Amino acid sequence: MNITFEEASRPRPIVRILRPFQLFLENDTSIGILLLAATVLALVFANSPLAPLYNSFWHMPVSLTVGPWSITHELHFWVNDLLMAIFFFVVGLEIKREVLVGELASPRQAALPIVAALGGVIVPASIYAMLNMGGVGAAGWGVPMATDIAFALGAMALLGSRVPVTLKVFLTALAIVDDIAAVLVIAVFYTSQIHWAALGYAAMVMAALLAANWLGVRHPLPFGLLGILLWFAVLNSGVHATIAGVLLAMTIPSRTVINPDQFLADARSCIDLFEQSCHRGQSLMADEAKQSAVHALENACEEVQPPLHRMEHSLHPWVMFVIMPIFALANAGVVLDANSLRFSNPVVLGVVLGLMLGKPIGITLASWLAVRSGLASLPAGVSWAQIHGAGWLGGIGFTMSLFVASLAFQDEGLLTLAKLGILAGSTMAGVVGAALLVRAGRR
Repeated sequence: MNITFEEASRPRPIVRILRPFQLFLENDTSIGILLLAATVLALVFANSPLAPLYNSFWHMPVSLTVGPWSITHELHFWVNDLLMAIFFFVVGLEIKREVLVGELASPRQAALPIVAALGGVIVPASIYAMLNMGGVGAAGWGVPMATDIAFALGAMALLGSRVPVTLKVFLTALAIVDDIAAVLVIAVFYTSQIHWAALGYAAMVMAALLAANWLGVRHPLPFGLLGILLWFAVLNSGVHATIAGVLLAMTIPSRTVINPDQFLADARSCIDLFEQSCHRGQSLMADEAKQSAVHALENACEEVQPPLHRMEHSLHPWVMFVIMPIFALANAGVVLDANSLRFSNPVVLGVVLGLMLGKPIGITLASWLAVRSGLASLPAGVSWAQIHGAGWLGGIGFTMSLFVASLAFQDEGLLTLAKLGILAGSTMAGVVGAALLVRAGRR
């Protein structure tokens, strides 16, 4: 049966069906919309007759069994400790990339976002600590330190051309440094009793991962298997299991096997071979020369890409559009009643003021000091009003703040108060930040 060019080029039905979803995933604002929808859904479930079902679902025991060995935890644990370890793995890959070739690679270039991020960490933590010093909520000082990079950049993307690209780059780099600070705070201050034997096993697995990198292993399978062992070792060590994701990311190779010139030569050779084989008129399945050319081109494409880039590219959509919404759905369910809506409570007040005032004041003041001292300079085309607006968007804590709150508070009542502060503070900081950036863009 002969197929015309028009029939061959016509999109398959599955492509036409999936195209709207693909366009949604490619939109910068999509993750913010999805996270917002998951948050609203969690709030609806927690404040409706479905609340008992919602709570029992996340507290349902789930077991992982391999032969005689078994581990059982609630579903909520697997979301916060396993899925979030994958989230932190991707965060670690982003940090490593930025340090090697991105905005944090040059000291002069990295100075402004690093100083701004430190200001945005110290001031909110200080405000919270002053309001809760000696109180039952004192352990939550790390909650308002965090910035949710997906929500903050999604809010900025909604403003379109009103925001210069250099400001988006500044906020991205700032959020990356913010993530580094959050990882260190979790590892140092929110760690239970250390079990040195398990920590020793984790060190042995890390040594094996570093050896695999040094030997030139590039396939993700060995790193994945060793990463699972690392997760179990860190889980049993007393350090929070998500730190295993960051440690694993630091061992992923960032080198290429061939340089761009060699790739061009190999790719041209493969395409020439494929073109020569086309004159015989055989299909790809029947022509070994065509198959060899395609396989050689695939190998060249793999060798010119660092494993770090491939893994980040592959996992990023799963983290942004699956893991983070599931985390929001599992953790954002706050019961809104007369007992929980206590905005005068020091925990709620500390989180709200930390995110709403501490973040913009800390980021703006630290940026001004860095520029004034000559340590850094403002990004091209960015005004101080826009830096201030970006500082308010940095007050959107949400995902990272919820995660830190779950580590800081074992008491359910305190955790609910912290969640209320996170939702209120992040919402107001996002609205004010967007309004300030719109106003600055008009100027």
